[in-house]
Amino acid sequence: MSITTNILNLNKEIPADVVLIAVSKTKPVYALKEAFDTGQRHFGENKVQEMIDKQTQMSHEICWHMIGHVQRNKVKYMASFVHLIHGVDNLPLLMEINKQGHKNNRVIDCLLQIKIAQEETKFGLNAEAATDILESEAYMAMTNVRIVGLMGMASFTSNRAQIKQEFEFLKVTFDRCIGIDQNIKILSMGMSSDYDLAISCGSNMVRVGSKIFGERQ
Repeated sequence: MSITTNILNLNKEIPADVVLIAVSKTKPVYALKEAFDTGQRHFGENKVQEMIDKQTQMSHEICWHMIGHVQRNKVKYMASFVHLIHGVDNLPLLMEINKQGHKNNRVIDCLLQIKIAQEETKFGLNAEAATDILESEAYMAMTNVRIVGLMGMASFTSNRAQIKQEFEFLKVTFDRCIGIDQNIKILSMGMSSDYDLAISCGSNMVRVGSKIFGERQ
């Protein structure tokens, strides 16, 4: 099926209040343009340089999401345009985003990445560390960065019960964080293989790649 058909089918399936991010990493610009022509406006990349290259060739209407692990020295390259940084997992990174936000005269929205998967290779904070950041004087003093929600990636497994348990844990953490900070509104969880389960567990933002663009080479 075509990219257009895939997006139209997803839009029928995904509730209107759930944001669909088209994960376009490694995909050519012409594929993104086909998705854009269907009305898709949220695109996710996991490498800063690739996002910058595509951003210069695409419409300014696009909301660019940085969904990969972020190195502090790369923040300055995307600070002028990035819509949402998903993978914030430490306070020094948040401080750097705030610094670059100040330089670009804008407030940069971020999600705290919570480690819910079993794999050691996955990044993320534990729930307590996330609430510690939200309550910290250091974060409260920042004026050019705003934590607007949480992100998590479930274990890479076919065990749906385990994935559901991980998503439910993230939803409980999310609800706790709402009580700390009224800016917390986004729960980004769910990908091509499990977005339906994530939505049923409370996700309001899903990151879908292969279901739109096909499998990566």
